[in-house]
Amino acid sequence: MDKDQGIRYYSPEFFKFLRALAKNNNRKWFQKNKSRYEKFVQTPSLRFIKDVSKELKAVNPYLVADPKPFGGSLFRIYRDLRFSKDKSPYKTNVAMEFWHRKGGKKSYTGLYLHLAPGHSFAGAGIWHPDALPLTKVRRAIVSRPEAWRQVKQAGLRIEGESLKRPPTDFDPNHPYIADLKLKDLTAGVQFTNAQVTGPRFMTDFVQTGNRLNPLNEFLADALGMPW
Repeated sequence: MDKDQGIRYYSPEFFKFLRALAKNNNRKWFQKNKSRYEKFVQTPSLRFIKDVSKELKAVNPYLVADPKPFGGSLFRIYRDLRFSKDKSPYKTNVAMEFWHRKGGKKSYTGLYLHLAPGHSFAGAGIWHPDALPLTKVRRAIVSRPEAWRQVKQAGLRIEGESLKRPPTDFDPNHPYIADLKLKDLTAGVQFTNAQVTGPRFMTDFVQTGNRLNPLNEFLADALGMPW
């Protein structure tokens, strides 16, 4: 990682653009400032994805970083307005996903990177999963409580939306019933703005990926994938 110590992927203009977009979330403003988006947001993000592809091998050899401008690791800036009351056309954050090569984007294992002014983080876990994978993870927690204890002891805060009652067919007195009631099981590590725009951000992200490895390893095993 030493070779990346001096690389600053994002300049202060990155967060400056996102703040301005939040205040001017309309097509007219965005079209007028699209060159700023491309220069300070899209281009450095794609460069980061391209470079992190090799570095992620230190986290796990199955992780995929796809630097394609569309359909790759970088999420679109355009919001899906079909089912939203909020008709703001643009996202005011930048997001990237690095998925499991064998499981694909719906594998529920991998890394997620979210960048926004004052709210940047790397995350892992299952978020809004289908019923079958969630049941598999719950059953793994019950059948392998020691392995789940090690995930919890890795310093990760497991969180997500929770059921009010224990899920059907699970012991309401189980020691990990609070986790079994979760409909999402995610963990995240925060970054400051200074970290994101600093020369060690690649290092920080990869180290965070390793920190999130216990959760990813447990999920992969529960879902029948290598890690």
